[in-house]
Amino acid sequence: MIRRYGKTPQNGQRYTLRPGAYAILPRNGQLLLTFQGAPHREFQLPGGGIDPGESPLHALHREVFEETGWRIAKPLRLGAFRRFVFMPEYDMFAEKLCHIYLARPVRPHGPPSEPGHHAHWMAPKDAIQALANDGDAAFVAGLSG
Repeated sequence: MIRRYGKTPQNGQRYTLRPGAYAILPRNGQLLLTFQGAPHREFQLPGGGIDPGESPLHALHREVFEETGWRIAKPLRLGAFRRFVFMPEYDMFAEKLCHIYLARPVRPHGPPSEPGHHAHWMAPKDAIQALANDGDAAFVAGLSG
């Protein structure tokens, strides 16, 4: 069974399954996070949706690069969690199936190409407090604890 974080699904509401791949990226005692501006204005683990026909690992590399400008190496899958959310940028209710990886940030190649995203380095204990969703924070805490 995959653990659920966040809000309880609303009875009668139809949710679209939205699998995604997200990375915990430690380097020199800090974690690389992304800050997403509108519509959310929140810190997140870098990552995002897996496109149809795309593998989770390809999506992970693509999304981390788009949201941080960094290339990554040696991804290791840690687990997954679910959360039920409304995604205003897609105007849909989604059951997000979040696959979490641990990876090594190798080097930056410039600023994030994803509009509204900014890369930030943060101490793990601060990241646990700053991350917008409890599932991301739980996986970081599991590595830090």
